[in-house]
Amino acid sequence: MAKEHKKVLFIAQELAPYVSHSEIAVKTRSIAEGILEKGYEVRTFMPKYSCINERRNQLHEVIRLSGINIVIDDTDHPLIIKVATLQPLRMQVYFIDNDDYFPPCTTKDLELRFSSEDNDERMMFFVRGVIETVNKLRWEPAVVHCDGWISSLVPLHLRRLYTDDPTFASSKIVVSIPDEKFEGSLDSRFVEKLKMSGFTDEDLQPLEGESVGYIDLMKLAIRYADAVVVNVPDPDAELIEYARANGKPVLDYVSAEELVPQITEFYSTLLQ
Repeated sequence: MAKEHKKVLFIAQELAPYVSHSEIAVKTRSIAEGILEKGYEVRTFMPKYSCINERRNQLHEVIRLSGINIVIDDTDHPLIIKVATLQPLRMQVYFIDNDDYFPPCTTKDLELRFSSEDNDERMMFFVRGVIETVNKLRWEPAVVHCDGWISSLVPLHLRRLYTDDPTFASSKIVVSIPDEKFEGSLDSRFVEKLKMSGFTDEDLQPLEGESVGYIDLMKLAIRYADAVVVNVPDPDAELIEYARANGKPVLDYVSAEELVPQITEFYSTLLQ
């Protein structure tokens, strides 16, 4: 594989040690570092959750990347980018931050996950923040790997709003069926807010009605992805059936020991 084809943008919901008490955070770190050790150049993005200790984890703001305003529901929200280097492999981890969506931690036991009524805009902001930041970095990934439902809007954005963007023009989009779901439905105006960003009814076809839940969101991600990775031993059969019905290559669940070799081989097949 040519060197220019070895860049992987890993968009994570959680990553250890920044979110330490989570199975998905540990698995995500293992995959990202494993891909890096296989010779890929990896940059990882995740949300800057409120209670991530910036001093202990040596986060610092990247002024030249911050300063963009992202409009969600007709309101401007400043984008703040922070970065840390994950040792021992020196993997760069970028954090998407904003005081509206990731407010300062006020209680020691503040939950890292948010209520579904807030998650629609937080997810929209996170996804737009990642894409705009990668554009400013002028870093062209061969693979964009979306891990966790908070990154599920990435394929839609790249295939509909950023179609002509040279940064992502040749990227293959991989979506992982995540370890974690959310309960209930997103805000009833979620689809309306997406349309305000420039999407059409046809673009949003898997999101029918006002009640958008986890399955609907993941179907939307799969629709615009190039391939699907199954991260759980017992995935939702409806999602796997939807992926296969839409002609998406699927990497079925494998053991933790085989996961990284299988994913890197999966990447190679997609990029050939």
